[in-house]
Amino acid sequence: MVRRQQAADRAQRPKMRSPGRWGFPRRVEREFWQQISRGLRTAEAAKAVGVSEVIGGRWFREGGGMPPMSLTELTGRYLSFVEREEIAVLRAQGHGPREIGRRIGRDASTISRELRRNAATRSTNPGYRASTAQWKAEIAAKRPKKAKLVMNPRLRGYVQERLDGSVRRPDGTAIPGPETPVWKGLNKPHRADRRWSIAWSPEQISHRLRVEFPDDESMRISHEAIYQSLFIEGRGALKRELVTCLRTGRALREPRARSRNKPQGHVSADVVLSERPAEAQDRAVPGHWEGDLIIGTGRSAIGTLIERSSRSTLLVHLPRLEGWGEKPPVKNGPSLGGYGAVAMNAALTVSMTKLPEQLRKTLTWDRGKELSAHAQFTLDTGTKVFFADPHSPWQRPTNENTNGLLRQYFPKGTDLSRWSAEDLEAVALALNNRPRKTLGWKTPAEVFSEQLQLFQQPGVATTS
Repeated sequence: MVRRQQAADRAQRPKMRSPGRWGFPRRVEREFWQQISRGLRTAEAAKAVGVSEVIGGRWFREGGGMPPMSLTELTGRYLSFVEREEIAVLRAQGHGPREIGRRIGRDASTISRELRRNAATRSTNPGYRASTAQWKAEIAAKRPKKAKLVMNPRLRGYVQERLDGSVRRPDGTAIPGPETPVWKGLNKPHRADRRWSIAWSPEQISHRLRVEFPDDESMRISHEAIYQSLFIEGRGALKRELVTCLRTGRALREPRARSRNKPQGHVSADVVLSERPAEAQDRAVPGHWEGDLIIGTGRSAIGTLIERSSRSTLLVHLPRLEGWGEKPPVKNGPSLGGYGAVAMNAALTVSMTKLPEQLRKTLTWDRGKELSAHAQFTLDTGTKVFFADPHSPWQRPTNENTNGLLRQYFPKGTDLSRWSAEDLEAVALALNNRPRKTLGWKTPAEVFSEQLQLFQQPGVATTS
């Protein structure tokens, strides 16, 4: 009777097929994406989970930089690999589904289905093996659904038109824009023309649908679903080259944690902002500076140094080096734009060493690589360098405010290399002689002069 029932069950079941080539367990790929979400590079994440860089790169590329699965671990509702190993051992010992279920704490019907569905079928020794069962269960669990944009041509047309539509004049005529190279699936071109398009962001498209189709629930899609259709291979809804219509133009999504974790080897634990002396914070003691660059066209820049107590401004002349624009750049060679690490150190050293030693205690900079040789600068000038936290301009407020004032004289999009050191000195003089509300309407020059006189008095103790 039992054999007859089993034969009837087999007759009703579809023919078992091979689920495809063997792959890594899904838990390994999930762990890989967890490492990516922590900010690791692709090669580092692959090494951490024990797969090759090629496999890790393929996972990242096929996912468009986005995890194609949930990163949360499966609940206890599903059989784990450990439980499947116990099932395989107990089955090999001759126990039936009821006994196996009692021993591992599962229902007998669960064990019966597991033995029937996930047994090895292409082997000289057919039977139940944990690795094969886990593999087949993961293949069956994928159950890929068609994307909403594939199922709804009207919605797909709306999204694609807002991404891909051409820019038009007020009279409706299209503007072709620049000629761009054929898209090859790579990230945005570096310093090259990009095609002009309407280029609404996925979030703008998602929210605009509710405005234009308030009563049509079929015209709804989240911005995340649009991003997935653009970045993840195999979605088939939107053309991959439409990523060039996004503001960033990236062909792969950059994980948020990775963007916050860019390599900054020049910033060690002893030069972060939290290590700066407390006296620099309250501005009561002079000699603590904030610094940055204002950037112009053609790799031109001007260095800005602001004293926190008096708000005095020093402008650092950064001329282009010999050979700039005449010979091609050398990989890993010196920067000829004027603000490479070597040129920056030399220019800053000249400016800072003109000051008394008591007025050059610390310098707070952003995370720019132009000050990567800060250790040598500290040895040459005695000025300790500290770096603000990433994406935290408010930690250098005086410098940011002064840079805004300087844009009156050095607007964005202009060539800053045309100004001589004497020109910069004149602009600094103009700023330093403007009265400031925060100084009780004194000028920075007046306050700075008082500081100099204080340090020049004999017998005055200093805190340097």
